[in-house]
Amino acid sequence: MTRPPLTCIKPPATHALLSSVPMENTATPEAPAAVPAPLQWNATLSVGDERMDDTHEEFVVMLNQLLATPQDEQLPLYKAFIDHTVEHFAQEERWMLATGFSADNCHASHHATILETMNAVVEHYEKEDKEIITRLAIALAEWFPQHAASMDAGLALHLKDVGFDTTTETLADPAKVRPASMSGCGSVSCS
Repeated sequence: MTRPPLTCIKPPATHALLSSVPMENTATPEAPAAVPAPLQWNATLSVGDERMDDTHEEFVVMLNQLLATPQDEQLPLYKAFIDHTVEHFAQEERWMLATGFSADNCHASHHATILETMNAVVEHYEKEDKEIITRLAIALAEWFPQHAASMDAGLALHLKDVGFDTTTETLADPAKVRPASMSGCGSVSCS
């Protein structure tokens, strides 16, 4: 079966993720603006790999917990969310490297941009911008479905195609993988 090519879109600049989300003036440090949980886990977010889907569901749950937490209480939960996201992205990048991606592929570049932004938010929050975690959480809720549907779904298909088991992190047939042969996002046609 032929897959449509995935396109590698440059990740947004760090500041673009934060500046694109307007905040209501009704927010206070004690109570966030009335923001409904913008992202709920559902079948459309599934990429077809149980381990990846479980990690993604945890990401969505934590994102929604952040949005439900008063802004002046978000930092400890946000730091746990960063730790989870670091492991989430490291897990996917281990799988990429084990199955023929080059270390500098664009999927990993997207991860690096998101983590850079997430880490920068801590300093801004500590300097009294108590709305910044909420703004980032809203931006991530908008970003994640597209990332999962394109890059992560492409990765899941690639892993299945080469016989990589994400539970044991092993290849059924290592001969199916050429080391560092892919620099894209999950498809050999991604440039």
